[in-house]
This record gives sequence, structure tokens and C-alpha cells, in this order.
Amino acid sequence: MNGDINTYTQRPLVESGVLAKTFMASVFSWMFLALAITALISYTVAGNESFLNIMYNSETGSMSILGWVIMLAPLGMVLWMSAGFNKMSVTTLTLVFVVYSVLMGLSLSFVFLIYTGAAIAKTFVITSGMFGLMAFLGYTTKTDLTRFGSLMMMGLFGIIIASVVNFFLKSGTLDYIVSFIGVLVFTGLTAYDVQKIKRIGLSVEQGIASKKASIMGALTLYLDFINLFLFLLRFFGNRK
Repeated sequence: MNGDINTYTQRPLVESGVLAKTFMASVFSWMFLALAITALISYTVAGNESFLNIMYNSETGSMSILGWVIMLAPLGMVLWMSAGFNKMSVTTLTLVFVVYSVLMGLSLSFVFLIYTGAAIAKTFVITSGMFGLMAFLGYTTKTDLTRFGSLMMMGLFGIIIASVVNFFLKSGTLDYIVSFIGVLVFTGLTAYDVQKIKRIGLSVEQGIASKKASIMGALTLYLDFINLFLFLLRFFGNRK
């Protein structure tokens, strides 16, 4: 009798664990797809002279109006997905996420113009290693990272404010400090976000809600990876 009771009481836990793993696998699949699209688009358009003429003013070397639109469009799409999450269908949310990864590829094409291919590849490997380690820690740790995540979010807001200020100051020292803090913040956020997404996978109902949540989870981890990569690139990237 005791054996039967244990079987029935443990079954929901086992089932929840399987569903959580399936959910996390979906999240990482969408994230890797978005990264692949972004990388392919960035590399392709960076060698397209016609696109570069659209993005930049050849006479002044500054960003064109259309260039600014392309650079800022991904931010608008993130806000759109976050605000319209409940109203969007799975198909719409998926389409917006894919379009977002394409726009990010266009806006990040400058990376291939400024840094050497070897530096980009080296930084990508370093970023992947750090991201993978922190994702593993976030998934396996039994420590509640909620307070740690709140601290990282405060650091993120500090980075945004400091970056805006340095946009006008043009201080190399401040830029170095912001980059260093940025690496720390997004390294920590990776672990925190993975744990948070894992908990969502344990609680969300299967079906439409799970599919939509997996896309938003992928968006969160995608942003962690991209930002960590860009901050690390400032340290390890060799400029052309």
C-alpha cells in the first residue's frame, strides 16, 4: 500500500520535471534559431555596399535617418511583444520574433565593419562558454536567485543611464567601466533568467500558453546573450 501511495504522489513531480525539460528545450531552440538568423543577416548585409549606403551617410559618415529607424526598430518590437503578449496568437508572436531577429541582424551589421572576423569568432566562443556555464548554474541551483536578479536589474538600469550620459561625454574611461559592469550584469542575469524561465515551465499550462511563454523566454535569453557578446567584444575585439 505504501508503495502505491509513493507512486501516485511522485508521479506529478516526475511529470512536471519532464514538462519543464521539454519547455526549456523549446526555449533554447527558439533562442538558437534567432541567434543564427541574426548572425547570418549581419554577416550578409555587412558586405553589401548598397545596404551600407542606406544605413550611413557617405559624406558625413553618420547614421542616416533610415539607419536610425533600423537601429531602433528592434526595441519597439520588444515592447510590442511584451505589451501584446496576451492578445497575440502563437503564429503572430512567432512571426514578430523572427522579424525581430532579422532586424537585429541588420542593426548589428556594424560589428563586422568595425571588428575583425577573428575577433568576432573569438568573442563569440568566449560568450558561448560564459553563457552556457551560467545557464547550467541557473538551471541546476536550488538557491533562490530572486534577490540576486533584482540586484542585476538595478545594475542594468545603471548601465542604461551611464550609457546615455556617456553618449554626450564621449569618455573612454566611463565606456570601459560601463562595459565591465555590463559583462557582470548580463552574466548574472543569464543565471537568474534561466531559473525564472524554468519555474515558468513548471507552472505554465501545456498548449498555447506554453508555446507563447517559450518564445518570450527565448527572447529574454537572446537579449542576455547578445548584450554579453557586445560588452565582451569591447574587451576582446580587434578593430579594423
